[in-house]
Amino acid sequence: MSDDAAPKKRRPIELEAEAEPVKLGSMLLTLVEPRRGHEVAYNRWYERDHFYAGCMVGPYNFAGRRFVATAELKELRHPDPSLITGEPARGSNVSVYWVLKDYHDVWNRWALRQVNALHAAGRMFEERDHVHTLLYNFCWEQRRDPDGVPVELALDHPYRGFVSVFIDRAEDITNEELWTWLRTEHLPGLMPNTDADLVAAFTPIALEMDAPGDVPREAASDSRTLLLWFLNTSPEVSWETVIAEHRRGLEESGKGTVVAALPFIPTIPGTDTYTDKLWLD
Repeated sequence: MSDDAAPKKRRPIELEAEAEPVKLGSMLLTLVEPRRGHEVAYNRWYERDHFYAGCMVGPYNFAGRRFVATAELKELRHPDPSLITGEPARGSNVSVYWVLKDYHDVWNRWALRQVNALHAAGRMFEERDHVHTLLYNFCWEQRRDPDGVPVELALDHPYRGFVSVFIDRAEDITNEELWTWLRTEHLPGLMPNTDADLVAAFTPIALEMDAPGDVPREAASDSRTLLLWFLNTSPEVSWETVIAEHRRGLEESGKGTVVAALPFIPTIPGTDTYTDKLWLD
């Protein structure tokens, strides 16, 4: 038997999922700005190589989706500027990945090795800047319809709009108090009869020290909650009745402040759609 035909030795598996239910445990959210003149090349590199080689082939990374913010969508962002993007034109592309509950550490060790190996192999794209890249723990979900799309399917469901809303809670309350108000009063009063189908809540996890140097180190604030809104329409259709109303209700309650509300729509894999609509000038 030739060396090429010989069976390859399997790498050891540190921890194997067996009969656990498929539940979301954590996520990676990476918000990136391609440099002007390189937006098409960036789109092709990311969707044809890095989306898979950097994340989806990894253990326990069971779903992923890419979204884009056109110039018109960026005009909806608030506040302006924000603590997340700075100027609202930054952060044209966001990718989100779901990791199986209880397997974050295994996946994260693989992800760190993988991305450093891709750097060493020259398979990273230099003409782009990280705006916000961080890991998050999943905390809870709120569905408009109790029997609606569960969060585990949200990245595969054909939602037309996606909004990331970063909240800093008030200093005189706990996260649990904020979340209880959101889940029992605010969201049940806001979501019915709107295009908001699902809201998922997350808290940040600090990046490991051996993460690649091009990813800015960002503190994992104990007071921050990230709400991901999944909409049945493009964000501009329901911005005032859902996202702006959410911000008004939150801030009038005195329980928290929206530090960034960022709308996106899904990319169309295999195409360069929207790459010519990222900036007005």
